Amino acid sequence: MSSWATFGGDLHLDLDAGRGRGLGRRAALEDALRTAVRDGRLAAGTRLPSSRALAVDLGLARNTVAEAYTRLTAEGWLTSRQGSGTVVAARGPQPAPAAPPPGPAPGPAVRHDLRPGTPDLGRFPRTAWLAAARRALAAAPNEALGYGDPRGRIELRHALAGHLARVRGVRTDPERLLICTGYTQGLGLLCTALREQGATAVAVEEYGLPPHHAVIASHGLAVRPLPLDEDGADTHQLDRTGAGLAVLTPAHQFPTGVPLRAARRAAAVDWARRTGGYLLEDDYDGEFRYDRHAIGAMQALDPERVVYAGTAATSLAPGLRLGWLALPADLVEPVARHKRRADGQSGALEQLTLAELIDSGGYDRHVRRSRHLLRRRRDRLVAVLAERAPAVRVTGLNAGLHAVLELPADGPGEAELLDRARRSGLALDTLGRSLAPGATPSPARPPGLVIGYGAPPDHAFEAALDALCALLAP
Repeated sequence: MSSWATFGGDLHLDLDAGRGRGLGRRAALEDALRTAVRDGRLAAGTRLPSSRALAVDLGLARNTVAEAYTRLTAEGWLTSRQGSGTVVAARGPQPAPAAPPPGPAPGPAVRHDLRPGTPDLGRFPRTAWLAAARRALAAAPNEALGYGDPRGRIELRHALAGHLARVRGVRTDPERLLICTGYTQGLGLLCTALREQGATAVAVEEYGLPPHHAVIASHGLAVRPLPLDEDGADTHQLDRTGAGLAVLTPAHQFPTGVPLRAARRAAAVDWARRTGGYLLEDDYDGEFRYDRHAIGAMQALDPERVVYAGTAATSLAPGLRLGWLALPADLVEPVARHKRRADGQSGALEQLTLAELIDSGGYDRHVRRSRHLLRRRRDRLVAVLAERAPAVRVTGLNAGLHAVLELPADGPGEAELLDRARRSGLALDTLGRSLAPGATPSPARPPGLVIGYGAPPDHAFEAALDALCALLAP
């Protein structure tokens, strides 16, 4: 028989395997215990239950278990001392694992991480988060720990509705907010709901994040790129895409760093109203503008045609798996239905903690500190490159967690620099790797590197800049 033995934790002992080979009860138990030790499920030093307790757990006679212990002790699998009980014996050196099959050698370890989109995780506000978690858990009703509304905890939806209105000008209410496990899930839920309503294609900016393009395609929707210039995505071309949804980054285009100008915002909203389509505003770093107040969210122009998407990935940490959608009224039910099917709901304790952090002012304080740090880092990046790599031009808004470095025409291209960076342990990205499927890069756009200055810890930032300058040196 197979059974669960409980001694400081559950352990599955498969007695049926031994019985199937014709072993008796005692021999089957010995075999199951040897297997558990050999597999590492019973580590050296683990105290085993008394023979009486294990017999009760497994439905065996006590003498059967006692005899099995005696035999395994004699074989060296277990040790037994008066007053100390029976424990798993330490084993000698084990055979080395088989060599892996031949294949490409692993690349150099990453020494300097300048990839875009990630904050300095060492600056996560652990003390404030822990204090908020304690307060939130103490005040949480019992039902918060059960299965709940797929839209998320009402406490967080209330906190976000107020915060987004105050900070980004978003027009919504708690009933139209949905909490998801990050932007990627929110995009997938929206694609599923709109495909169900007949959408066949999604318009995207010609440069973006390849994983997001893959999510769209995985939901059976065609990806239709929109050209980009200094005014942002050319939304006047939306009609020719045949799309039912357009995904835009209006405040700070990723990765080129340009904003979507007012006329093109208006054109996008007009397209959505005329065609019955929707816009998805990805406001991934809208709170991080350094030279002036950030432009308000495009969603305010028409909350019934624009879905607003935000995330805690850049402001706090991606590992929290917290994002949110402010939905038009007629999309709340279908998107919530697909959220329930996907995973039921996002983690309640993380939601309650974030709600408390927002309500207590801790979130605002952390964002202000982060904004100050990121501004200093961007300024330092620009100053160092001006001094040590003057042929490289830093472009894009004074905002966010990344910048684009336009490369000189007479120097090495993106592919060569990316290869050299990998070999030197420097992680970064290029504009070319962000090109949407089917998009053709404009000959007028110079090649460029996409540099994230948020991720390195403070003590390693100058070394990362040194490595970048060495890469760009003539």
